[in-house]
Amino acid sequence: MSKGTLLADTSANANTWHPGLAVKALDLKIDGISAAYGDNVVLDGINLDIQPGELFALLGPSGCGKTTLLRLIAGFADARQGRIVVGGKEISNLPPWKRDVGMVFQSYALWPHMSVGENVAFGLRERRLPRAEIKRRVDAALTFVGLSSQIDRRPSQLSGGQQQRVALARTIAIEPKILLLDEPLSNLDAKLRVQVRRELRALQRSLGLTTVIVTHDQEEANTISDRVAIMNEGKVQQVGTPTELYERPANLFVAQFLGTANVVEGKMTSAGFQSDLGIVLPLPTGTEVKPNAKPVFRPQDTTLAPKGQSGAGNPSMSGEIVEREFLGSTIRYGVKAGSSHIWIDAPFRSGSSLMEISDAVDVTVPIERLLWLE
Repeated sequence: MSKGTLLADTSANANTWHPGLAVKALDLKIDGISAAYGDNVVLDGINLDIQPGELFALLGPSGCGKTTLLRLIAGFADARQGRIVVGGKEISNLPPWKRDVGMVFQSYALWPHMSVGENVAFGLRERRLPRAEIKRRVDAALTFVGLSSQIDRRPSQLSGGQQQRVALARTIAIEPKILLLDEPLSNLDAKLRVQVRRELRALQRSLGLTTVIVTHDQEEANTISDRVAIMNEGKVQQVGTPTELYERPANLFVAQFLGTANVVEGKMTSAGFQSDLGIVLPLPTGTEVKPNAKPVFRPQDTTLAPKGQSGAGNPSMSGEIVEREFLGSTIRYGVKAGSSHIWIDAPFRSGSSLMEISDAVDVTVPIERLLWLE
């Protein structure tokens, strides 16, 4: 097995490879969970149904309650009310060591004076398993994460990605019913983070273990998760697949947190939405628009043209380029239009000419792609 991979086989048959660990995919139900620190409510009536074998992400800004919810599932914090049910069995009142829930901490929490093998064996020894069973599970877990050859090394002799895999091996060695990951990639540099998150997803799929990951990184959540719960101020704002959340956000918070969103300011009138862009936007037909809703569109859903060259079709507004960012395959322009700042993404092709700062432009508003959110 190569140093940079978790699995011996990345083909379609990889999902049938047995890692030598007894795991079973179970569902996880969060039923009306609320929690508080004193008078500060951190979770307010959380309801989630996580499917067997699913990789489910809790995504939101710092302080939204996602890590508290993970700790509640693990048994490291107490809920004010509500239930946690795994595979049809309530675990809310069980101590952490009886929940069969494995948690990988943000810091990895490896013992520096122990070898890799000793770190992986630590939880098994605490459970007083027979020596032969401990050895079997340690060998199986390290083989699964591709670190069998590192069994005698200390954590300080490993890379950040290898340390993260040791933490995973230690957790899956106890054969948990649910795997919890608390910001597991935040200590890695940007390039390594991309590599390790792919390995993490490959491991989870092959193991088939129901997994909940906490992150504030939307790209991380989008690339590895089956579904995502967007959280804010102790509440779940929306649950769905990454594409569902991006294409059909439930409110302005979700739209702005998951990707870049242009929010048009203005007010409702009998003629339509009088925007501060100097144009009236027609309301959609056949769809009820709430009185305080605002039109929202994504940077890639509009087009940019030199002033006076926007052509017929959707309404356009005049503006001036005030920012330009090169993103590789895309050029992102910041346009000042009226009192609004609009982001526009244009594909970059080698040899193509770029618009310049201070250029006067027309921005076409994609009427058919507008989201009306509050």
